[in-house]
Amino acid sequence: MIKVVVLDIEGTTSPTSSVREELYGYTRERLPGWLAENTGGDADPIIEATRAQADRPDADAAEVARILIEWLNTDVKSEPLKAAQGIICAEGFRNGALYGEFFPDVAPVLRAWRDAGLELYIYSSGSVRNQKDWFEFARGGDLSPLISGHFDLSTAGPKREAASYEKIASAIGVPPEQILFLSDHPDEVDAAAAAGWQAVGVTRPGEPNSPRGPHRWISDFADVVPN
Repeated sequence: MIKVVVLDIEGTTSPTSSVREELYGYTRERLPGWLAENTGGDADPIIEATRAQADRPDADAAEVARILIEWLNTDVKSEPLKAAQGIICAEGFRNGALYGEFFPDVAPVLRAWRDAGLELYIYSSGSVRNQKDWFEFARGGDLSPLISGHFDLSTAGPKREAASYEKIASAIGVPPEQILFLSDHPDEVDAAAAAGWQAVGVTRPGEPNSPRGPHRWISDFADVVPN
């Protein structure tokens, strides 16, 4: 019996374009200035982590900005990049420049699942801070009360490794066979299944990832009846 549903965001609850164009664009535009203005403060851990990951120990703030923007443009799953994006985009959500965008079926189905007693969690490569803002500042109304918790690269690990899903199951305190994972990425669905979770792929019109067996794939959350 399913007790917990864990959801990916990009391509699953939300259009990839809304993440890549809005959040990424907002980050890309403001990242160099934010690093320069916050050197000696909030930017220091991000600068140090970027230097280590890029093997550029002497990189100054300007070079770090170039490195992070290159990672952003090539979709590198980087913890310092996601941390910087979370801080920068928090301002955008609060000043009305950014909103969480969701497919039309998502909000009503999440409410129905909660009403049925299921716990809902988010596991995304985006930082927990960005995830929370995405749901709180959702266009059409705050969805954050529906979500019991969030996981990202720093708290769970890479999304294509079974060990990350084992870690989440342990943190939630639910046996893996009682957890359902929904994602648009076949490798993530494979990893969750390898960890003993129930896993269903999500394929939305116009999204970049294609279904791949042996898993079930759906195009509307209403097609999933956890039991």
